Amino acid sequence: MTQELAGRVAIVTGAGRNIGRGIALALADGGAAVVVNARSNLKEAEAVAGEIERSGGKALAVTADVADAEAVRTMVAAAAGKFGGIDILVNNAAVRVEQAFEGMTLAQWRAVTSIILDGAFNCVQACLPHLRRSGAGVIVNIGGLSAHTGAAGRAHVVTAKAGVVGFTRALAHELADARIRVNTVTPGIMAAPRPAGQPEPQHHARVQALVGRRGEPNDIAAAVRFLCGPGASFITGQNIQVNGGMFLG
Repeated sequence: MTQELAGRVAIVTGAGRNIGRGIALALADGGAAVVVNARSNLKEAEAVAGEIERSGGKALAVTADVADAEAVRTMVAAAAGKFGGIDILVNNAAVRVEQAFEGMTLAQWRAVTSIILDGAFNCVQACLPHLRRSGAGVIVNIGGLSAHTGAAGRAHVVTAKAGVVGFTRALAHELADARIRVNTVTPGIMAAPRPAGQPEPQHHARVQALVGRRGEPNDIAAAVRFLCGPGASFITGQNIQVNGGMFLG
């Protein structure tokens, strides 16, 4: 593919592994300088940044908890200081744990919603001055399939990911005058390995893809890369389902 993102600067949150890593590598392959964010594992972020740099790209590894507004502001300042601005923000950071609602505490609720929703809020707020100056800013929020299908044991995740779609639609209207496009990419069930000790979510067993396989990070990354490029200049406010036919809507 061409270097359609040459000269652009992207921040990808939760980019140390899986979908986030795939997105970071895809945007770098398109020519963007990429800020690789991880919550606390600097080695993971540095490993992804190293992959980009060994391929001839530009990258910066940073740790920041997206639920911490001050940490996000520090990350954005470092990104703009190194690369001169920010043109693309990908809000990928999330946690996806299972917990029956009846026994869920407010702290458990907020542990999920603070990363997915507050984190997206914090990152957009911090990046917005730079995205405005870009003149062609792009925000891509990563949604969740269960926000559309529902799922037991994931009230916090389902609610937060549904909120991401609403956030996208609101910002698409509000930021259109600044020539900032905002979209959501919603992955299907992924084949990526889960952290040690984390069981497969129960609802996965009930959902099958029409294409006969689970998604790979590159499937999601390709959609994000397209939305960040000039070929998607007429697309904003949309929720793009990349799920292999697991959900049709």
